[in-house]
Amino acid sequence: MSDDPTRHALGAAHADLMGVAFESFDAEREEITLRFRAPDSFITPRGSVQGGLVAGFLDEVMGWAHVWATDHVEAPLNLEISMTLLRPVMAGPLLGKGRVIRRGRRVIFLEGELFDSEGNLLARSTSTAIPTPRPGGEG
Repeated sequence: MSDDPTRHALGAAHADLMGVAFESFDAEREEITLRFRAPDSFITPRGSVQGGLVAGFLDEVMGWAHVWATDHVEAPLNLEISMTLLRPVMAGPLLGKGRVIRRGRRVIFLEGELFDSEGNLLARSTSTAIPTPRPGGEG
């Protein structure tokens, strides 16, 4: 979407590569939903998306959850990310949900989940991060 503030604010090649599209943000739950498209170029000889690239989808959705929860003022700087792969992630459409679990002045805790088009949970992640001023300013 050209009028999507998340897409516009990303303005980066990695976002285009992952096919990032904003779907919704629930302010009460501090949860964002993004759509992705895993391109064929992400597929390994095993037939699924390479694990580090799966982590990229999860990192993206967790980060944007915090950005939206702070009205686009802050962005998380990851200290640690943990990921569990539950099923193979295939090329094609994906749905990511990211949420702020706890936000303090010095540390924030984030969580992300990645689903296929049938709603199957493929991967989940957590992140411990530092809240920082968002690069590039307003969204």
